[in-house]
Amino acid sequence: MTEQAARLQSVTKSYDEAPILRDLNLSVNVGERLVLFGANGSGKTTLVRMLATLIKPTSGFIEIDGMELPKHGVRVRQNIGVLTHQYLLYDDLTGYENLRFFGKMFRVDHLTERIMYLAEMIGISDKLHVRTRTLSHGMQKRFSLARALIHSPSILIMDEPETGLDQEAIEILVNIVKSVKSSLIMTTHNVEFGFRLADRVGIISGGSIAYQERRDALDVQEFKKILTQHSV
Repeated sequence: MTEQAARLQSVTKSYDEAPILRDLNLSVNVGERLVLFGANGSGKTTLVRMLATLIKPTSGFIEIDGMELPKHGVRVRQNIGVLTHQYLLYDDLTGYENLRFFGKMFRVDHLTERIMYLAEMIGISDKLHVRTRTLSHGMQKRFSLARALIHSPSILIMDEPETGLDQEAIEILVNIVKSVKSSLIMTTHNVEFGFRLADRVGIISGGSIAYQERRDALDVQEFKKILTQHSV
């Protein structure tokens, strides 16, 4: 039996009785890269925030690395790396100080070496000692990526990670995600970008998973037509 990195059963999320996620079922195998697409308001960001332990489901069952949420939220956070529209960096600290703070929080061994390795790989070495509030949005996003990777997470959870990145940074992101052994759950609007990273693609529509298929069973144009059908 294939080991699962994440499993969701009959998950719902409502705000003021308005459902955002409806009876959502989803699983991701260990080492698998799942990319989800959907229109604005389909529930993509809500799903990511839930998997990242930032919000709780209204009902249903969620398990990450064999640990149930929200019961084991603290332990789950040790295993996930999260990249969202929020950089989750401390503005008054330098990039290096941010990475050192999060590395210590996750008890990363050989932390200085890990920071320098990520800085070189992501292209932020020359900005390490600059306060993050003075950095461009693109550079802050790069530091946010380093933060998400600092503890070598088993699962990466990313919400439209390409937003705010230039083409060079996008290529760095693609190469990193492909090179690490982490499972991936990612949302994006960009089909071409998503297809470069996906083992499996899915569509969220109306708060539920409306479509799933292996990436190698589709081409980009074919999937765009399917996505359009689920976005009307």
